[in-house]
Amino acid sequence: MGSHDHHGHHHHHDHAGHDHDHGHDHSHGPGHVHAPANFGKAFAIGITLNTALVIAQAIYGYLSNSTALLADAGHNLSDVLGLVLAWGASVASKRAPSGRFTYGFRASTILAALANAVFLLVAIGAIGWEAILRLREPEPVAGVTVMVVAGVGILINGFTALLFARGRKDDINIEGAYLHMAADAVVSLGVVVSAALIIWTGWLWLDPVTSLVICATILWSTTRLLRSSVDMSMAAAPKGTDLAAIKNFLMERPGVSAIHDLHVWPISTTETALTCHLVMPAGAGDDFLMETADRLKASFRIGHTTLQVETHPDNGCALAPDDVV
Repeated sequence: MGSHDHHGHHHHHDHAGHDHDHGHDHSHGPGHVHAPANFGKAFAIGITLNTALVIAQAIYGYLSNSTALLADAGHNLSDVLGLVLAWGASVASKRAPSGRFTYGFRASTILAALANAVFLLVAIGAIGWEAILRLREPEPVAGVTVMVVAGVGILINGFTALLFARGRKDDINIEGAYLHMAADAVVSLGVVVSAALIIWTGWLWLDPVTSLVICATILWSTTRLLRSSVDMSMAAAPKGTDLAAIKNFLMERPGVSAIHDLHVWPISTTETALTCHLVMPAGAGDDFLMETADRLKASFRIGHTTLQVETHPDNGCALAPDDVV
């Protein structure tokens, strides 16, 4: 009995250590399944601070009659929505596979990145329209109020961006959150500068012009996010995947005479899968399959490998040309 307890305890301890390693790895190594877990706190802080900021900017933007400040509020609101989506997706992506969802909800991270980009485009349209109307008949703006509120925006956005800076290399979902926040800090800085210039020169047109510049900034950062999330939705191999190198690696494995039907696609914003048929006249054992999968993981960050071994080179399958899926 005693030894059994001890064994159970020992196993549990190992497991805890294993989890800890995963989390630790993430800060400098390739993204793991556990990657977004560490960002729960970052998301919570970011959402809270930014919601407060949106309310403040909307109220003061309205009171001080500044489209630039309202544009900033709109931008921050889309960020809060973006953060909520990204957080929801990173939580959903850790749900165990069940029923028809054999990969769990991992792909929700891809959908979130896509929705995030679309939200931003909608915000840009609304703000840009208002700014163009303002350009035709500029209105006075309470400059000092705008400067103070936008100044607070720089601090909050800068701080939130730092929370996500660590994970942006490994997950486009975290990168989306990071880009938004960093862009926001710059945007708020622009609002401060324009308000100072309005106080100094009395040029009222600076306010709508600033909000148009804000729109252009958001548009530029959003197109990248939109493109990469659409690529992932289309099951394109993740950016940085060297397909030629993977082909060569598989061809050079001992006993492989030909390969075909190689597919590489993202399961989520952090995980990649691969399937391939290997023609191996002498066949292959489990060791070969395990080792190949391990090497693919180490060299190409592919966590889910499925290999089909075919011993007969004249197998109908092998005759299929490369352009057949």
